[in-house]
Amino acid sequence: MADVGVRPARRADAAAVAAVQVRAWRHGYGDLLPADVLSQVTSDAALERWREKWAEAATAPPSPRHRLLVAVASDLVVGFAAHGPAEDADLDPAGAAELITLLVDPPHTRAGHGSRLLAATVDLLREDGFDTLVSWVFEGDEATRTFLGSAGWAPDGTARTLDMGEPVRQIRLHTDISTAPDEAGS
Repeated sequence: MADVGVRPARRADAAAVAAVQVRAWRHGYGDLLPADVLSQVTSDAALERWREKWAEAATAPPSPRHRLLVAVASDLVVGFAAHGPAEDADLDPAGAAELITLLVDPPHTRAGHGSRLLAATVDLLREDGFDTLVSWVFEGDEATRTFLGSAGWAPDGTARTLDMGEPVRQIRLHTDISTAPDEAGS
């Protein structure tokens, strides 16, 4: 079995993280986003902007409670997750965190990388004192909804519509992370 794991991202990972993001979006969002929008956010120019953004997230996050993690297989970055305190006005940023993104490179899906990233994210957020985790997902993104649903996430009744030249609806999912699974029965 390949050497796999999750670790904090480094500046040197930024190009790989941006490349994973672009490939995952091209693969998974073709039916969810308007074609011109998807083309813009996955262009070569956008790839460079994402690389800069992820380099900054790895080296100078907005707060100590913002983190960028990478999943690796044999030292190759195959996925990533970013999280931080929730910013929605109806949530308490002291207790609620947001999974900003979690993406796995399409050739490396269904190998446990997403689950490892999610578990590492939850572990870090518990250490930081968070008890709730939310994430905004495209309403039509069945893959992400199924993945998070299998980990105990559910819609919390909140939705928003993004203007991307045409309306694109997102729903907010949430889960309780206050108790580790092995503590739940105690």
